[in-house]
Amino acid sequence: MLARWLSVAGVVLAIDQLTKRIVVTRLDYLDEVPVLPFFSWVRWHNEGAAFSFLNDAGGWQRWFFSALAIGFSAYLIFELRRLRQGEWLQGLAYALILAGALGNLIDRLAYGYVVDFVLLHYSGHVFPAFNVADSSIFIGAVLWFLLLWRETCAEMAS
Repeated sequence: MLARWLSVAGVVLAIDQLTKRIVVTRLDYLDEVPVLPFFSWVRWHNEGAAFSFLNDAGGWQRWFFSALAIGFSAYLIFELRRLRQGEWLQGLAYALILAGALGNLIDRLAYGYVVDFVLLHYSGHVFPAFNVADSSIFIGAVLWFLLLWRETCAEMAS
């Protein structure tokens, strides 16, 4: 079963790295290509974490977030090995988070920053740019939270 979830993570990781490679080879830093009134392709570099947290911290954050990604990835692989038959939603959540963590880790180690390229904006409001890895982490975290919530509700009902 571990191989199945690592395969899922591998596919998402490959998509993340391929899309970032396309952005890096086709756009210059800070370029923006409008696609729709609320959506643009961009090439932004994020040295921090989500929402550019610690983006201007002086460089130490690269190694901190890299170590965090390595540690959390090891934990997720350990948890994927423990899954029982039928726990597919938990496996999917872990695999998505693992793929995202590794995707952004590769960027940090290779470039010193994470390549972001999806920009959503509306009426002067701009959501921080993100990438496939970020989306994967977000979707996996939401699934994980919903599973924990369902488990807690089930325990409270019994």
